[in-house]
Amino acid sequence: MLRHRFLRSHRLFHGFPHESPFHKGDLKYVVLDLLQGKPKYGYEIIRALEEQSHGFYRPSPGVVYPTLQMLEEMGYASSTERDGKKVYTITGEGRHFLDERSDWTDEIRSHMRHHWNPKHFVVIGGIMDEVDKIVESVGSGARNAAPGKLDRIKQVISKTRQEIEAILQE
Repeated sequence: MLRHRFLRSHRLFHGFPHESPFHKGDLKYVVLDLLQGKPKYGYEIIRALEEQSHGFYRPSPGVVYPTLQMLEEMGYASSTERDGKKVYTITGEGRHFLDERSDWTDEIRSHMRHHWNPKHFVVIGGIMDEVDKIVESVGSGARNAAPGKLDRIKQVISKTRQEIEAILQE
């Protein structure tokens, strides 16, 4: 699956898949919006955000659970225990909160669609496959290569990186 390719190569994207697309405080709107559909466990919220982002973002439990706790304290969500786990539900007050800020929640949804636009995922996946092949080739061959060959490999990779940077800046 394409998502796994990105997860495997995430170090090359400096932050994916953990980079948050949200500004400070936005996650509460997103979580409440997710709870409008049906009650959810914290883990279901994490998975839903990972799916919506096509695998590019997976919030940590250390972000989601404090947000849920805050929403409960504000009266916008409530929880019940099922099988030893908390299930969260949006309250009437939480629905009212989202309704009053519908312009803001629409803007956040739009930002999420733009940030996680799947339009180029197949092409990016192909690029990442090639990068993975380079990493494998260098990793397996570099141990036994002569120093002169290693210098040439470094020059080729450096030149390629510079060309890519120039293309991206066009």
